[in-house]
Amino acid sequence: MTRARIKLIGKDPKELDDVCNQIKDITKTAGVEMRGPIPLPTKRLRITTRRTPCGDGSDTYEHWEMRIRKRVIDVVGDERILRQIMRVRVPDTVHIEISLE
Repeated sequence: MTRARIKLIGKDPKELDDVCNQIKDITKTAGVEMRGPIPLPTKRLRITTRRTPCGDGSDTYEHWEMRIRKRVIDVVGDERILRQIMRVRVPDTVHIEISLE
């Protein structure tokens, strides 16, 4: 049996959960062991910019924030299960990494 660690990275938590549920369904129907999805801490990228680029007027600022969410899933299974997991429909906004041990 091969142990695979699947790391999902994305901005939208709903899309991450949809991909996690698809992987859960595959492991449940195959009857293999799965741990997760384990939510990792959310990373916040903050940018503060000045509203007027020319410098005239009062000092007013705009604040922008992007949150990056991560999930980790551990799956113990054979090559057939991992191939089914690799066929899962992943949206463009979700980045997936699979590492085998």
